[in-house]
This record gives sequence, C-alpha cells and structure tokens, in this order.
Amino acid sequence: MAFLKDTVTLARSRVQRRCHVCAFFHSREDEYQVMIPFLAEGLEAGEKVFQILDKEQRDQRLSRLAQAGIDVAAAEERGLLELRPWEETYLKGTRFDQHAMLDILEGIAKEGEKQTGATRLWANMEWALLDYPGTEDLLEYESRVNYMLLKYDMATVCTFDLSKFSASLVMEVLRIHPHVIAGGILRENPFYVPPDELLNELRARPVAGRRTE
Repeated sequence: MAFLKDTVTLARSRVQRRCHVCAFFHSREDEYQVMIPFLAEGLEAGEKVFQILDKEQRDQRLSRLAQAGIDVAAAEERGLLELRPWEETYLKGTRFDQHAMLDILEGIAKEGEKQTGATRLWANMEWALLDYPGTEDLLEYESRVNYMLLKYDMATVCTFDLSKFSASLVMEVLRIHPHVIAGGILRENPFYVPPDELLNELRARPVAGRRTE
C-alpha cells in the first residue's frame, strides 16, 4: 500500500507528519512495541530519527533497535540515528529552561529537514519528575511546542510511564497534545486545548498550581 509522504505510521495508524502526540504506557515493553516500528519506518525511508532519553536507557534502546533489524551502526554513521540524554537537552545547565529547550527542539527540526527532509522524535518525559528547577514550566513548554511544530516536518511523540506520573499530571498533559496513544491505540484527542487558550489559562493560575509534582 502506498502512503502519502506527509503521513507516518504510529500505533498501526496513519497520522499527519506534523503531529504532537502524547503516548501513555504501563511498561517499557509496551512502549517499545509502539515506538520502535515508528522509528524503523523512518530509518527505512531515509529520515532523521532523534531520541531524547535517560542516559541509563541508551544501551538498552540501541540493543532493542538492533533486535528489530535496524543496522544501528550504519544509521549512526550516516547521521540518521541520534540519541541524546536529558542532560544535553531538557536539563542542560542543571535546570529546565523552556525557552532554551524550544530552541534546541527547533534546531533538531531544522537539522532534520536540511539533512533528510523530515524528522521523527521520540522523547521520554520522566525528566519532568526529577528535582530540577524549572520543571514547573512543563505544561507551558509542551503547549508552546504546538506553535513550533506547525513550521517543520517533524513527527513528535512524548512518552509517559503511567506507573510514574500522577493521574492529575496525566490529565494536564492530555489537554496539550492534539493526538494521544492509550492502550496502544492512536486517537485524535477530544480533550485537546489549543495553545492560545491553554497558555492564557496557565498564566491565570497561581504559580504553585503549575507544579509538575
């Protein structure tokens, strides 16, 4: 079956490439079952694949990609596969600076478009639960990402481990992403709130009400 070039396969569904998806999983294995085929499809198409993750997960991630039949060494050598830890992205400078991270994200998108025409990003979000300054700005940051992604051919999936995030934060995150994966199924998100509206709401909240914990 021929697919449109402006769509990607995610959780066995087709979605517009310029997407911002929150994906909720109960285990790392569930996450791999959805996300590794998403990356493999991108690499097969010659696209840039970028991952942001806990540095302790790097070796396991590379091993699972190899088990899926991906020639990891070749993909890295060609510059198609890149893994970057939280400390070089979200937590650079030992704090979360949402504006600096938006610049990093835009740089990833621009580099991917220049190099291959399109990017796929898999971002593990447990960094937001660590005790770093600035993590209270997670919701503002995620909402602003929606503005940025309108400009670039980058499919972005933010993954959340439901065993670690509180139900209240999960509900907040859900309102920010136009698409959601739950139970291994991709859906349009009926709870999505456009960034203009959500950012106004967040500004009206007491600062303590925007904490991620």
